[in-house]
Amino acid sequence: MCVAVPGRITAVSGLGAEVDFRGVKRSVSLDLVPSAKKNDYVLVHAGFAIQVLSAEEAEETLKLFQEIYANENR
Repeated sequence: MCVAVPGRITAVSGLGAEVDFRGVKRSVSLDLVPSAKKNDYVLVHAGFAIQVLSAEEAEETLKLFQEIYANENR
């Protein structure tokens, strides 16, 4: 199974972006979503932004990840 993670774009340079994953910043390709811009939330898999998300969608997904991690440690 593959997992894509939402993050917020903090900077764009051409078809590359810096994306913030709750404090962890990574370089991401925007080849698949060239219309993405600074402050957009994107779903990222294997270094590629694959979809632009609303802030609400991103927060809901991150909340679900937190619930999964919390239940794994029980």
